Amino acid sequence: MFERLDRSRTDVVLIVDDVPDNLSLLHDALDEAGYTVLVATHGEAALQRASQSVPDIILLDAVMPGMDGFEVARRLKAQPETSHIPIVFMTGLTETEHVVAAFQAGSVDYVVKPIRPREVLVRIEAHMASARQARQARNALDAFGHASLTVRLSDGRVLWQTPLARRLLQRYFDSPESVAPAELMDWLRMAVPRFEQDVAQAQGAVTPPQWAVNQGNNRLSFVLHQPTGDEEWLLVMQESSDQAAMDALSQEFKLTAREGEVLYWVVKGKTNRDIGDILGSSPATVKKQLESVFAKMGVETRTAAAGLALSRVVQLKAR
Repeated sequence: MFERLDRSRTDVVLIVDDVPDNLSLLHDALDEAGYTVLVATHGEAALQRASQSVPDIILLDAVMPGMDGFEVARRLKAQPETSHIPIVFMTGLTETEHVVAAFQAGSVDYVVKPIRPREVLVRIEAHMASARQARQARNALDAFGHASLTVRLSDGRVLWQTPLARRLLQRYFDSPESVAPAELMDWLRMAVPRFEQDVAQAQGAVTPPQWAVNQGNNRLSFVLHQPTGDEEWLLVMQESSDQAAMDALSQEFKLTAREGEVLYWVVKGKTNRDIGDILGSSPATVKKQLESVFAKMGVETRTAAAGLALSRVVQLKAR
């Protein structure tokens, strides 16, 4: 299986051009500037390279044999895993309709041939800064268990999604990767107009709409954030489960994993015998573990332990 590039040390640029001299000129300039450079000489190769490596930015020749750059751009923007990548067209076409076509195909910029490497480097760095911030934000959300995706309201297409969002959607829904689940779209089409109306009428902040779906003991919640374009909306997802709650309690009160489990079921109102049945241990063992939990939490009763745990969970959610 193809291994994604490690971009912790360098940004990745994909150059797509069917002229070897252009590839060589840009490759040398970008390599010297510290970028990791990938190349493709035709449209199909560009699509494959982009899907495999997910570069940070693409320099795309507009006119190539077979599939031209405009079609390549449209296909890249139609795929969730590549739709977020900034595209800079390289073209000798300077007529207004060609420039318009480039932006309609999804480009953020264009440079005119013959290529001047210094100009290209300046343009790339400007767009790379925005791409880098967006990538770091998506990675940070995933790292803290908050997956994100952007959905187009008109047709339900997923325009981009983080790796965690992709995994969660696949786990909870039976729907194509590039299309939002039907249940989610039904909720969005009701929630968005109400949210827009609330924002327009409100004097201060408005609580974003939320929706959730359950799967066994797991729960996947969606929070509607803000529009990212015309009919395009950002959603943040988070999965909650018994195990996640146990881990959070263990970390918060410095409990062992088993003590965290015992406290979790105490909060759920279970007796020592119930907890023993769930965990496969005796009520006496549960009693001993619970005494240790009380000592670490600084409480003396089950009611006090449950109350403190619940209050702390509310604080954790508010952070």
